[in-house]
Amino acid sequence: MAATLTGASSMVLFFLLGLVTATEAFDVPTLTFGEGFSHLFGNDNLIRSADDRSVRLTLNRYSGRGRDVLVATFVVFFLLRGECVTKWCMWFSGSGFISSDLYEHGFFSASIKLPKDYTAGVVVAFYTSNGDVFPDTHDELDFEFLGNVRGKDWRIQTNVYGNGSTTRGREERYLVPFDPTEEPHRYSILWTPDYITFYIDDVPIREVVRSDAMGGDFPSKPMSVYATIWDGSSWATSYGRIKINYKYAPYVSEFSDLVLRGCRVDPIQQVDSADRCAEAVEELMSADYALLTPRKRAAMRRFRERYMIYSFCYDQHRYGNVTFPDCDYVSSEHSRFGEWGDNKFPPKEVRRARRRSRKPSAVDDQPSK
Repeated sequence: MAATLTGASSMVLFFLLGLVTATEAFDVPTLTFGEGFSHLFGNDNLIRSADDRSVRLTLNRYSGRGRDVLVATFVVFFLLRGECVTKWCMWFSGSGFISSDLYEHGFFSASIKLPKDYTAGVVVAFYTSNGDVFPDTHDELDFEFLGNVRGKDWRIQTNVYGNGSTTRGREERYLVPFDPTEEPHRYSILWTPDYITFYIDDVPIREVVRSDAMGGDFPSKPMSVYATIWDGSSWATSYGRIKINYKYAPYVSEFSDLVLRGCRVDPIQQVDSADRCAEAVEELMSADYALLTPRKRAAMRRFRERYMIYSFCYDQHRYGNVTFPDCDYVSSEHSRFGEWGDNKFPPKEVRRARRRSRKPSAVDDQPSK
C-alpha cells in the first residue's frame, strides 16, 4: 500500500513508497465497551462514545494530582513494599478500564490514537495482568507508549512477565514508524499456551516461544485486559529525565475496535479450566492471526531491524552474563546493541508529514531478496 507525503524526510519517503501490508486486516468481531469492559479508575476522565464503540481516557492536572488521601496512602504503602503492579500505582493519576472477565489465553486488540503535542512523561498502556488476583506471582503482557517531546518519535515498549518475574523483565523498545496521534492504529496481543505474539496493524513485531527452560517466566494464569493513561514521569521519557508538563493537558487517548477473544475463567476455581478451554485454545491457535507464515516472519524481521532500539537480551549492565532461553541471539542483531541493551546507532528520528493519502501499515512487506 503506497502513501503520498509532503515535507517528509527522504528516509521516510523511501520507506513509504515501498509500503505493502503484510496481511489483510484480521477478521475478528469487535465489542461495545459495555459488552466486555468496565471503568477501573479516573472518575470522569473516562468518556464513552454515544454508540459505546469507543472510549476516551484522559490525564489532566486534576487526575494527576488526585485528592483522596486514603488512595495516596495506599500508593505509598505499595511503593514501599515494591509492589507497583497493575492498578496500584495508577490510582493516583490518570484513568483506565478493565475487562469484565479474566481469560485463560486469548487474542486482545484495540485501535489506539495517542495524545497530541508535548506528551513527555505520559504513559498510555494496553496490557494483560492478574496482579490484583496474584500480587506476588502475577503475570503480565504489555504494550506501553512512553510519551514524546514535540517533533520527536514516540517510543513503544513491549514486555513479558511470568509468575512475578519482575526482576527479569523482558522489555523491548521500538521507534513508532508513523504518527500515532494522527489516526488510530491497531495493537494486538496473542497469548497461547505455546507462544506470545505482539502485533502492530496486524503485522507481527515480536514473538516469545515457550520452552521448558523458561519455567514460570512464561505467563500461565488467567489475566484481565487493561487500558490506562497515567503520569510516568519517573521513568517513561528519556528514562525519566523529561517530566510531564500539565500546561499541555488534558492528555487524551482514544480506544476503539475492542477485541476480546479467549476462554473466560474464574481465577479461583481453575480445576478443570484447561479441559474446558481446550476447544477455545484450539480455535485461537488456528486463526489467521496465529499463523506466522514466512511472509509475516520476514516482515517482523524487517521491523525489528529498522526500529528496535532496546532489547533485554543484550542488556549486560542489568543482567550480566545471564542468557534468556527465549532470546534468539542473532549475531547481526547482537552487534547493533551495547552493554546497556541500547542500539549503538539508533535510527534517526522520523519526521512525518501531517497529511497522507492513506493510512500506512507498520512495516513494509516486500519479499526478501
